[in-house]
Parts: sequence; C-alpha cells; structure tokens
Amino acid sequence: MLKIAVQKSGRLHDDTIRLLKQCGLKVNKGLDQLKAEVIGFPAEVLFLRNSDIPQYIADSVVDIAVLGENTVIEKGEDLKIHEYLGFSKCRLSIAIPKGDTEYTGIKSLDGKKIATSYPHTLQQFLNKNHVKAEIHKISGSVEIAPNIGLSDAICDLVSSGSTLFKNNLVEKDIILKSEAVLVSKPELDDEKAELLDQLLFRIRSVISAQNYKYILMNVPNESLEKVTEILPVLKSPTVLPLMEKGWSSLHSVIAGEDFWNVINQLKACGAEGILVCPIEKMVV
Repeated sequence: MLKIAVQKSGRLHDDTIRLLKQCGLKVNKGLDQLKAEVIGFPAEVLFLRNSDIPQYIADSVVDIAVLGENTVIEKGEDLKIHEYLGFSKCRLSIAIPKGDTEYTGIKSLDGKKIATSYPHTLQQFLNKNHVKAEIHKISGSVEIAPNIGLSDAICDLVSSGSTLFKNNLVEKDIILKSEAVLVSKPELDDEKAELLDQLLFRIRSVISAQNYKYILMNVPNESLEKVTEILPVLKSPTVLPLMEKGWSSLHSVIAGEDFWNVINQLKACGAEGILVCPIEKMVV
C-alpha cells in the first residue's frame, strides 16, 4: 500500500484531492479526519501540515507527497521530484514598503532586516548576490513585519499579489517560481516503486489531457491535405466521409494554446462546423 501525504487544508489540498479523483482515486475523508482510505487504488492518504511533510517522508511515515516546490527547496533537500503538476503556482519574492525610494535592487538590502518563513532559501539567494542581511524567521503573517518595525523587507510567497497590496507592500525581486510537485524519498522498495509508477502513469494521462483538446470539423476533400499540414497532431488525423459528396469529417487532437493561432487558417481552407471538446484522459 502506498501512503500519500497531502496538505491538511488550503488550495494545495483542494487541487491535490481533485487530481487524485481525476486519476480514479476516491478519498473517503470525514470532517477533521487525518487519515483516509482510498477506493480505486492500493493507497491511503494522510492529511498533514505542509511544513511537516518532508520530515514524515524522511522518517518513512509516508512514501510520497504533493508539495509546493518552494517547500521542497526549503526543507526537503533529500526528496526526489517525480512530476511537476501544473497547479498551485506561485513565486517566492522580496517585497518592500510602498514608497521606499532607497531600494534600487537586491544590493539595497545589505545590512537590512528581512522577515521570512523561508530562511534557508532566502539565505542562499542572499549569498548568491553577496548581500549580508539580518534574517528574521516568522511563521505566518510575514507581511505585517515592516508595518510593526520588525523588518525593512519581507521574503514571502506571492500568488495574486493582493495580500501585499493590502499591507502596503510592493513586490521587487523574484527568488524562485514554484508549483505543486509529486515527491518521494530517493529510494522506495520494489512494491511501492511499482505502485508509484502506476500512479504517475495516471497523473501524466490526466495532465496530458488538460493540455490538449479534441477537434473535429467538416472539410472539403480538396483541402484535407492542407488542413492536415496546419494541425499539429499527435499522429495523422482521422478522416471520415460525409454523406454530402466532396466533404469529409476530420478528427484530431490539438494543443489548447494552438487553437486560436490556427483557427483562421482552418476557416480559410474551407473548414466548417469546427468543434473543440475537452479530453478527460489521454494515454500517449
């Protein structure tokens, strides 16, 4: 059985449970339940504090986990990243009080005080830039530090930037960009490694499907070759004759980001009745 650690609450928790469900893993979780059985896969899920998960993996309490890459860098140097999951994207940034006219770059923090929940990552960044600053480690509510005179700047996670705005802070330097990742210890026994491979197969099928769309259209037969050249398909498209003479229905898969780039070209080739549908799973 594979033991999976998931953040107890928050956006990372919600996105992870949604991904597991899409992969066929139904998590039976009751209110305030810290461990739940999984239907549809030999696994169980433990709901833990995000900052504690790296240690639980190191102690073999859990086998794998979904974490923010920022947490892996800060606390989990021995963790192996198996997959970038594409959700819970954010950045770890330096922010200063709005109206601070002395700040001209990271060198301006030399001799200053910086509040953060990520002292290890911040220290590495400062060392890389040859900046000597005093780091104040704070657990939570980092953004209030400059307003109460505890620090001159902060280093914290930024998503939309609304929290910085509410606290009269301005984002200046991005230390790293982060998203959710699937991690484990560097070594798993054969049984658990096999289960992890099975889960990764499901996850990659779901992620691939999210990046592509199923497209179908009616195309004049004389334009089939030209339309096929336009569409960046996985292999060759499926072409089915229509009852109307001289026309065919063309079915293919297209990257979601490419559709608007080629739609006018398809119409110029005479394509009609163009439909674009989401794909639930895609095995390549």
